Amino acid sequence: MAEDKLILLVEDNPDDELLTIRAFEKNHLANRIEVVRDGQEALDFLFCEGNYADRDPDDMPVLVLLDLKLPKLDGIEVLRQIRSDPRTQLLPVVVLTTSRQEQDIIKSYQLGANSYIAKPVDFNEFMESVRQLGLYWLVINEIPPRKGIS
Repeated sequence: MAEDKLILLVEDNPDDELLTIRAFEKNHLANRIEVVRDGQEALDFLFCEGNYADRDPDDMPVLVLLDLKLPKLDGIEVLRQIRSDPRTQLLPVVVLTTSRQEQDIIKSYQLGANSYIAKPVDFNEFMESVRQLGLYWLVINEIPPRKGIS
């Protein structure tokens, strides 16, 4: 069921956070969304460290929506660490960012991003982008099985 699927939203901009959550709700994508606001917090969540040390490591997100321009640790470094750890190397990561810089796009794909989406400035376009993103990654796409990944 879609509502059982956890999404990790890594976003430091409160407006973009609210827009993303609103787009999921408006499009009836009733997923659990955990929001973290910097790169270090994202890694702590994924690897059950720091403030998330008591989090169930088996309750992994099925999708990470990753901004690149983050405090403490940027999204490129977060992606690098996600892909370098066997526990998260197959985790779908969609870069969702305002950057349209060629080097950010190239680096994201070199590090194993599954998709790169530049956030549209227009509200309706943003809502449609999140709707399509959610339908594809949460309904159509087959995620890797948890069992056997070590």
